[in-house]
Amino acid sequence: MAGGKAKKEKAKPQQHMPYQGGISFHKSKGQHILKNPLLVDSIVQKSGVKPTDVVLEIGPGTGNLTKKLLEIAKKVVAVEIDPRMVLELQRRFQGTPHSNRLTVIQGDVLKTELPYFDICVANIPYQISSPLTFKLLNHQPAFRAAIIMFQREFAMRLVAQPGDKLYCRLTVNTQLHARVFHLLKVGRNNFRPPPKVDSSVVRIEPRKPRIEVKQKEWDGFLRICFNRKNKTLGSIFRQKSVISLLEKNYRTVLALGLGPVDSSKESDTKMDFASFGDDQGMEMDDDGADEDEMEVEDGEADEVQSEFKDKVLAVLREGDFEEKRSSKLTLQEFLYLLSLFNKAGIHFC
Repeated sequence: MAGGKAKKEKAKPQQHMPYQGGISFHKSKGQHILKNPLLVDSIVQKSGVKPTDVVLEIGPGTGNLTKKLLEIAKKVVAVEIDPRMVLELQRRFQGTPHSNRLTVIQGDVLKTELPYFDICVANIPYQISSPLTFKLLNHQPAFRAAIIMFQREFAMRLVAQPGDKLYCRLTVNTQLHARVFHLLKVGRNNFRPPPKVDSSVVRIEPRKPRIEVKQKEWDGFLRICFNRKNKTLGSIFRQKSVISLLEKNYRTVLALGLGPVDSSKESDTKMDFASFGDDQGMEMDDDGADEDEMEVEDGEADEVQSEFKDKVLAVLREGDFEEKRSSKLTLQEFLYLLSLFNKAGIHFC
């Protein structure tokens, strides 16, 4: 303002939300503590914890959910990365009847070797949703169930069905190894501090017995199928880059004299869960590919004439997949299509 003094704005202090005991929560670290006791009760009830269960809790925070779990379970193993929260948990339960049934592990859950557990209950930082999900599914021996709070959109991807907008590679990869059920929608105001988005609680039950696949083969196959999930598989598998990759794999297999391999019989189910981390950003599959690299004009695709291309398309026609789209295929259809490719000696890794 002319003729006046410019007001100097005061620097705003860093926003931390205090806990009644003096702990500040860091949003940047995904620290959002459940404050609604009715919601805590509902999560514990729906988890189906038994008096004989060992419960793994990930991200216990100040122990609101931990307290309820200790009232039922035989033992609770809590994994917490923040040393301040670890200290708060120890103070809260020290000298109580529950103290001898609580074990607190300080560390990053993604880098921690997990002990045996029957049930997992977790309110996690959303940025580790994908790698944690697949680390749990890779855990042996298999647990009974995991009840996890996720960002709502991520949760809905896990439970999506063929034809749903959010149905994606993450969906199929998860449902290969587990059955997933939506339990609760949780509004942001149930947390302190409130996150920017709503959440959902899901129940993940590992499949028993497991569906046996060669994991690298399966992952390579799905990456191609979901490159453009709303395009027909015939269009996707006509792409020059796809044909070139598969032909290279095919010639390698022939040179090694390996012959056709059925992915369902040569199983390698151990997953590299870190490789799934790129799904966390939500913009996946046919929204995230590089169009210059992955898209091929119909005229150019028609020029990629070879016996191998005909071989690939013959597989699609054999299973009546040429006009189908990945966005509408079931898990069983993906498994069947992969078996047809392998039967023809075509591999994806």
